[in-house]
Amino acid sequence: MSRMSRTDRPYDLVLFGATGFVGTLTAHYLAAHAPRDLRWAVAGRDEGRLERLREDLPGGADVAVLRADVTEPATLRALAEHARVVATTVGPYVLYGEELVAACADTGADYLDLTGEPEFVDLMYVRHDARARETGARLVHACGFDSVPHDLGAYFTVRQLPEGVPLTVDGYVTADAAFSGGTLASALNQMARGRRMLAAARERARHEPRLPGRRVTAPAGTPRYAAEVGAWALPLPTIDPRIVRRSARALERYGPDFRYRHYAAVRRLPVALGGVAAVGAVAAAAQLPPVRRWLSDRLKPGDGPSARKRAESWFSVRFVGEGGGRRVLTEVAGGDPGYDETAKMFAEAALCLAFDDLPPTAGQVTTAQAMGDALTERLRAAGITFRVAARR
Repeated sequence: MSRMSRTDRPYDLVLFGATGFVGTLTAHYLAAHAPRDLRWAVAGRDEGRLERLREDLPGGADVAVLRADVTEPATLRALAEHARVVATTVGPYVLYGEELVAACADTGADYLDLTGEPEFVDLMYVRHDARARETGARLVHACGFDSVPHDLGAYFTVRQLPEGVPLTVDGYVTADAAFSGGTLASALNQMARGRRMLAAARERARHEPRLPGRRVTAPAGTPRYAAEVGAWALPLPTIDPRIVRRSARALERYGPDFRYRHYAAVRRLPVALGGVAAVGAVAAAAQLPPVRRWLSDRLKPGDGPSARKRAESWFSVRFVGEGGGRRVLTEVAGGDPGYDETAKMFAEAALCLAFDDLPPTAGQVTTAQAMGDALTERLRAAGITFRVAARR
């Protein structure tokens, strides 16, 4: 199925999970910044809440309301059949996401989500990548703070370095922000699924094609003081280095031998040690279902930081890239990473898929692979910084 054959679908974009915390922020961003001729709809299981959201949106009278529920696959199939692009905020995705991925892969609709769950991404590759390639659907996971700044930041850094030579890039993340109930639920659920996550990664490795003549790695690295950024560097075990690795596998511009390492950058050693201990304690607690439920109840899905707190929040990801005798320091930076900027990244990625002239890709793809320069320029225009800080 060609993308041209989808232009007669009634909606350019459907936002599923629009009444959740990030979904509402995304809907307001689209209402304020999308092209006037965008044909779009908000979707979810509670039509009353969707109607109230529409009433709050600027120009909301032009936004359609669609009922869909993750427990009713036929409603998800209808979303996919009626949309060119479906963007979903409904997680934890490993519990609630597969039916919509399957519907989009089968109908040729482009799909975006905000997952930071490696198990889900690997399972969706194994189960639905081949069908999406047949229909022309682009399945793009991790289209928020996980993992747009890291994926596009590494891509931006690589483009400042020579072509055709071995390259290394290290990413250092610093942020000041709060998180929502949905994020907490996803994180706790992921921590409790370590064995299943490893099994999914192994299954994906059996299905992925070999990479003849090239090598791409994303080792965990070790804790160290990184003089290049003036901070302690702690390996950050998120989905982000996996996404960067997949972009590097897909794009020859990353060179014949590419290595990426991903760190949290912490200026004070006591804070770094305390952070490691806290994450370890939460991960251990998440293995016990009663404790996991108690932690989840501290912040309910749908709850999130106030507008004031989000206005004070920020993020910076600095990259050190080397290769071919050159060294470059770059930065991707913006405001509140988890919510305001995530809603911006998510909405702009959806609009990019819907309207921009992009490379011909299909199946499970990354933001750098599918949208690269186009999404980078969209985000720059929307106020997210992509800059070269130093060259040598």
